[in-house]
Order: sequence, then C-alpha cells, then structure tokens
Amino acid sequence: MPTITTKDGVQIFYKDWGSGQPIVFSHGWPLSADDWDSQMMFFLLKGYRVVAHDRRGHGRSSQVADGHDMDHYADDLAAVVEHLDLKDAVHVGHSTGGGEVAHYLARHGEARAKKAVLISSVPPIMVKTETNPGGLPKEVFDGLQEQVATNRTQFYRDLPSGPFYGFNRPGAKVSEGMIANWWRQGMMGGAKAHYDGIVAFSQTDFTEDLKKINIPVLVMHGDDDQIVPYADSGPLSAKLVKNGTLKTYKGFPHGMPTTEAAIINADLLAFIQS
Repeated sequence: MPTITTKDGVQIFYKDWGSGQPIVFSHGWPLSADDWDSQMMFFLLKGYRVVAHDRRGHGRSSQVADGHDMDHYADDLAAVVEHLDLKDAVHVGHSTGGGEVAHYLARHGEARAKKAVLISSVPPIMVKTETNPGGLPKEVFDGLQEQVATNRTQFYRDLPSGPFYGFNRPGAKVSEGMIANWWRQGMMGGAKAHYDGIVAFSQTDFTEDLKKINIPVLVMHGDDDQIVPYADSGPLSAKLVKNGTLKTYKGFPHGMPTTEAAIINADLLAFIQS
C-alpha cells in the first residue's frame, strides 16, 4: 500500500489516482479516505488527479497512541502534499476534515493551494464557550467519548443509522449499504485515535485559521445537519475567510457528500472550474 512516514514515525496511507489538477480530500471522523469514493471516481473521470489519505489512527494508517490533534493532522496532510509535490491543489474537507484543511492552510501556507472547500465542517468551533454561546455543550462530546471507549461497535452502527445521514427523518430512504460502509470504515481505525479525535474536532478554535485564508473558499452546509449544527458553523466560517462563498442545502444531512453525491459533485465541479 502507498504510504509515507511522518517525522514522528507514523505511516500515513494515501490514494493518488489520475493526472491533471490535484483535488485533495480530507475525511471526517472516524472514517477514512474510502468515504470519498463517490467524489474521487467522479473527478477522476473528469480528468483530475485525486488524492486522499487516512488520517493518523484511522483506516490503514498507523494506530498510534499519540498525536491526535489538529497540529499533527495538518502536518500529516502537508507531508502528503509535499511528498506528492502537489501544486495548485483544491483542498476539500468534510466535517473534521474541514478543520484539518483550514488548519493546514493557516499553518503551512497557500503556496501549493488554489482553492478550498469546507463541507459540513466543524469550524469555527463546535463546543459551547463564553465566546461561542451557540455551540454544543461539552457534555455532548463527553458522551461520545464514553461510547467510543465502552461500546464502539454498536455506536458505529447507531450513528449512521440515525443522525449522520438523516436516516432518522420521516420519509428518509435508508441505505443499509451506507450504514455498513460507515461501520466498516470506523472499525478499521483505532479506538484511541477516535477517542482523542473527539476533543480535536470539538474543542479546536479555528477562528484565527479562517482569518488567515486568502484563497477562494466554498462553504457547503446542509441546514438539517444534526452532527455539526448549521447556524454555528457554515455561515460563520464563510464570513471569517477573506474570499468565502456560502452554499446552503435545504434539508440535507451531515453526510450529504454520500447521500446527495450527484448534487454535491456538480457544485464542487462548478466551483473548481469557476
């Protein structure tokens, strides 16, 4: 399997298909590069080079005990970009991956980047604080950590069966294949990485990161996102970046790149080509 080894000795698995302008995908918690199958095949067939990696502790990357924070996530992404010598890249991040993209651009600069897309993403900050009164209480994330630590396999069936894909909404067309694939990806990763990752995606404040981004940014968010609530995320991120565009999807769930792949892919293509 294609991997790189980071400065702290972690093996990061990646996919690198095709040629042309590179599109780099950063996945959500607790999944893997496989969660981008619909997007990678679509853009590969459109003549783009598509790249995606498994975050440390996730998928096929090393299940290390430490380094499960946004600094390491951003540095690992930078290592992949530099190893592959990617230039004029479009960075697309979903959920936690959106935080990873924002932190990467702020921490490592935009010399190799052309545009960025944040889909259902965690910035500016998820947890409720004095400066973020619209956030979710810390107890919500404590509960997620407890489930990862004690009953991960069932938790990873319940989350995609319900709020992640909006399958708990009246009239929703439930896909057992999507649920099983989510569970498969989650269980490939390490429990420690997923446990620590909850703190990384919920407590990291990306406000200053977003302010540093100069390249065009498309913020895509569903207004029925039950994982990263719309009002405290997408609109705020779009305002904080210097060149941001917000696209709101009525009724779309958190996992809309999968459930609504045709619409999301078409809008991504239009942004990339604009």
